Amino acid sequence: MDKKHTQSPVATAMRLNPKVFFCSAIVILLLGALMVLQPQAAAVWLDHAQAWISRVFGWYYVLIMMACLVFVLWLAASRHGNVKLGKDHEAPAFGYVSWTSMLFSAGIGIALIYYGAYEPLDHFLSPPQGIGGTAEAARQAMAISFLHWGLHGWALYALMAVALGYFAYRRDLPLALRSALYPLFGDRIHGWIGHAVDGFGILATLVSMVTNLGIGALMLNSGLHYLFGIPATPHVLTMLVIVMMVVATIAAVSGVEKGIAMLSDLNVRLLCVLLLFVLACGPTLHLFDGMVQNVGDYLSSFVQSSFNLYLYGTARKWLGEWTLFYWAWWIAWAPFVGMFIARISRGRSIREVILGVLLIPLGFTLAWLSIFGNTAIDLVFNHGAKELGEVAQANPPMALFKLFEYLPFTRIVAGVTVIIGFVLFLTPVDSGTLMIANLSTQGGGGEEDAPVWLRIFWASTTTVVTIGLLYASGGNFTAMQTAVVLCGLPFSLVLLLYMRGLVKALANEAQR
Repeated sequence: MDKKHTQSPVATAMRLNPKVFFCSAIVILLLGALMVLQPQAAAVWLDHAQAWISRVFGWYYVLIMMACLVFVLWLAASRHGNVKLGKDHEAPAFGYVSWTSMLFSAGIGIALIYYGAYEPLDHFLSPPQGIGGTAEAARQAMAISFLHWGLHGWALYALMAVALGYFAYRRDLPLALRSALYPLFGDRIHGWIGHAVDGFGILATLVSMVTNLGIGALMLNSGLHYLFGIPATPHVLTMLVIVMMVVATIAAVSGVEKGIAMLSDLNVRLLCVLLLFVLACGPTLHLFDGMVQNVGDYLSSFVQSSFNLYLYGTARKWLGEWTLFYWAWWIAWAPFVGMFIARISRGRSIREVILGVLLIPLGFTLAWLSIFGNTAIDLVFNHGAKELGEVAQANPPMALFKLFEYLPFTRIVAGVTVIIGFVLFLTPVDSGTLMIANLSTQGGGGEEDAPVWLRIFWASTTTVVTIGLLYASGGNFTAMQTAVVLCGLPFSLVLLLYMRGLVKALANEAQR
């Protein structure tokens, strides 16, 4: 992405898409203002909204996630899998090693660090069904964690990448969300239909960025509290959010992406070192056994778990707070991550892209969950580390730092983790802000990015909404979870249209 491109004020005015920009901005800023001004009322409303969505649309989220997974698997296995995202003679834009490395980095985020030890522990101690703290609860906890981070979510990214890449590089349409609807609506995508799709994409991506920013602030605050005693209060969280977004905004507008890319490469290496450190210093043989068993449990329970809506029992609230939140979160991230994968996959076949997305980042993600999750559960279940379990349930962002107390070099590892978390936050927010700004514009060249002022505006908007949601939930994560579930719902309809449009376009191509 060339972020150094400059424009005259006239050119900038011509590029702004006023319908998409003003409608999206007004809706988002109004919601953010309400949450800042009326945090208690907003918290009550959001809680009711999540309960309603879980009750009314739980079945829909489950079906659409499964439908997307089945669709991309069918697409990869069909004759259409040989179709290139580009012209038949085109070579891949990136070599195989570079491409796989970028796919690998696309699958790593601060949320993985946040949830790596906390989520398995929470499911182990407070399972949706059954008695917590048992051997069966431990197996179920890891299977559930694998479900939430497994094939379903990566299938959404693969679908978005194939749809956007196919119409951009093979049909010569802009690399934009609306382009994949061309087989269904033709030139009408340049009207209100396209504006609505881009608007939903902005809303979904911004709220997913808000969630990422909130997780980052909570985790960094916990790390700073653990290392230096800095209090974990809403006011401190607000200051962290502002500092994090100022740094990310400077990176987005000053052309320092090469520096961030270097930091990201270093971060990937540090993450691998951290993973190997826990593997070596933890119960190593137990962790190897756990990885094998976790994969088996995940695969053997895959169909049942994928369709489990906890129809009988008291787990409906758990379903909304966990599984439905994850499904909506994957949907909300799909426009941004899918567009990134499409950009780096020009010249590759549909089959290559789908299998690469489903397997390369997934392997590291599940290994991380298995090693950190099994280490934490083993400490609580076999070694009496009750305090670790209590911290995970009472203060989730602190769970990882508490886990480090049972390993050597505690404070050094905790400090490195804080640094890793900050850099992991920067890269997706930098790119996500640029994508939202691009969706707010029209015209310009295919490689041309939105003007600087637009990126600053959306970065500022993200900051305001994050602060509002943090205050609405008293400095925890509940309001952000609900916002993701709400915003993922409208964009899920676009996914259905993408599948229909791809089928139609590929069938027409096969008949030529």
